[in-house]
Amino acid sequence: MMKFLFMMIFMIPMCFKKKMFWMVQMMLFMMMFMIMNLMINNMNFCNLSYMYSCDMLSYGLILLSIWICILMMMASENLLKISFYLNFFMLNLILLLIMLYLVFSVMNLFLFYLFFESSLIPTLMLIMGWGYQPERIQASMYLLFYTLFASLPLLLGIFYIFNELNCMMIYFLKFYNFEFYMLYYSMIIAFLVKMPMYFLHLWLPKAHVEAPVAGSMILAGIMLKLGGYGLLRWLNMFQNLGMKLNIIWITISLLGGFYISLQCFCQIDIKSLIAYSSVAHMSMVIGGIMTMNYWGYMGSYIMMIGHGLCSSGMFCLANINYERLHSRSLYINKGMMNFMPSMSLWWFLLLSSNMAAPPSMNLLGEISLINSLLSWSWISMFMLMLISFFSVGYSLYLYSFTQHGKYYNGMYSFYMGLSREYLLLILHWLPLNLLILKVDYMMIWF
Repeated sequence: MMKFLFMMIFMIPMCFKKKMFWMVQMMLFMMMFMIMNLMINNMNFCNLSYMYSCDMLSYGLILLSIWICILMMMASENLLKISFYLNFFMLNLILLLIMLYLVFSVMNLFLFYLFFESSLIPTLMLIMGWGYQPERIQASMYLLFYTLFASLPLLLGIFYIFNELNCMMIYFLKFYNFEFYMLYYSMIIAFLVKMPMYFLHLWLPKAHVEAPVAGSMILAGIMLKLGGYGLLRWLNMFQNLGMKLNIIWITISLLGGFYISLQCFCQIDIKSLIAYSSVAHMSMVIGGIMTMNYWGYMGSYIMMIGHGLCSSGMFCLANINYERLHSRSLYINKGMMNFMPSMSLWWFLLLSSNMAAPPSMNLLGEISLINSLLSWSWISMFMLMLISFFSVGYSLYLYSFTQHGKYYNGMYSFYMGLSREYLLLILHWLPLNLLILKVDYMMIWF
C-alpha cells in the first residue's frame, strides 16, 4: 500500500508545472488501474502491515476516492480555461486524495482520527477558494465547526481506550467489548455528524450549495462515506451497548429520512435538492449499520459506493446546466429537453439510479437495507415504504421540472453538451450499473 502513497506524493511537484492538468489526471487513471489489479482475496486482509492494510471495505472506498478525484478534474475544466489558481487546485486535490487514501488504509485509531479530520482542510479550501457565492465563508465555518465539535469527544475516547488497553490497533480491539455509555456516545456522534444524520445535517446543504462542482463531488462522493466507514469499523467494540442503544439512531434516521424526503419537494435550488436527497439516502445507511446484522453491513457498504457515484454524477449534471445558464434555480432551468436532448437522457439515467431502479447498485443496497431493518423490527416497514416512495417522487419532480415545460426566455446564448461532459457522465454511470455484476465481492467478504 505504501507504493501508491509514494506515487501520490511524487505527483505533488507536477502540480506546479505548467500545462500539467491532464497529465496529473492520466497519472491518477494509471494508479487507479494499478490498484484494481491488486490481488484482493475475498475473505482475508491483503497487504497487511502494522500501519497500512487493505481489506474489502477499504479497497472499495479507496477505489471510489481515486475515481471521484479523477472525475473532479474532468468536471473542473472551466478552471483550466480561465486559469483560475489551477496549480493550487491540483495541489489541493492531490493532498485531499492522500488524506482519504490514508483514512481508509491506516489501522491505528489515532492516525485514523488524524486523517479523518485533516481531510476536512482541503475540502474547506475548495469551498472557500473556488465557491461561487459570498456565503461560502459561512458554509465553510458550518462545515468546520459541526465536524470539529463532534470529533473532540472521539479524540478523548481514543485516548481513553489507549490508556485502558495500551493498544490502538483496530484489529485487536474487536476482541474487547466496552460497556461504557459515555465512550459509546463520544465515539459514535462524530461519525453521525459526518454521515450526516438528521438533526446534525444542517452543514451539508449549505456546504453543497456554496461549493464548486469539485467540492460538491468530493463531499457527496467520499466525505459522507467517512462516517459510514468509521461506524462499520468501530461498532465491533460496542456490541452489547449497541443492542440496547442503537434503537435511538435508527428511529431518528428513519423519521428524519422521511421528513427530509418531504423537504426535497420544497427545494427550488437543484444542488440543494440533490444534497437533501443525499441525507435521505444516508439515513437508510445509518439504519442498516445500526441494526448490526449481516444484511445491514452489506447493504450499507453497497449503498455507500452506489450513492457516491450517483450523487456525484448528479452534481456534475447540475454544474453542466449552471455553466450555461449561470443559475441553479429550477424556475430558470426549465425545458432543457429543447436545448440539450441528449443531456436529457443522462438526467434520466442518473436520476433513475438515484431512485434505485435496476440495475444500479442503489437498488441492491436498498434491498439489503430493507431486509436488515425489517428483520430488526417490522414497524420500520412504514418509514422505509415512505422513504422509498418519496425518493422516486423527488427524482421524478427534479427530472420533469428541469427537462419539460416552457424554456426560460432570458437565455441569450447556449451551447450543446461537450464530449468531455458526456465522458464524465458515462464514467459515473457505467461503474454504478456494471458493478452489480461483481456484487459477490461486496456480499461475501463479511
